[in-house]
Amino acid sequence: MMGIYLINEKIHINGQADNKSAEIQQNLMLDFMKKERIQPVKLNPYQLNEHYTIPHALLYDLKLHKKQIDCLLMYSNESIKDFAITYPARWLILKSYFDTILTVA
Repeated sequence: MMGIYLINEKIHINGQADNKSAEIQQNLMLDFMKKERIQPVKLNPYQLNEHYTIPHALLYDLKLHKKQIDCLLMYSNESIKDFAITYPARWLILKSYFDTILTVA
């Protein structure tokens, strides 16, 4: 299975600082991906990280490459809540590129 994972650098997990929260999210998602045999997809060859932190950038790359991906992996529904509320149409379009949306928390 192929997947893309999205990290929200703005949320605080268990009162941790931004950097620590992002690290927690990444570690949990990488463990989950390893356990479930999900291979990370990197759409943009110039992308520095294996993961996305900006939903707009993810949507842009998905539109550009016109790929259907098996799953989108996020820490929790809370991690995408602001984007989904602020840009509901873009969230629906973004979700349409994935067969499944998975959360690890």
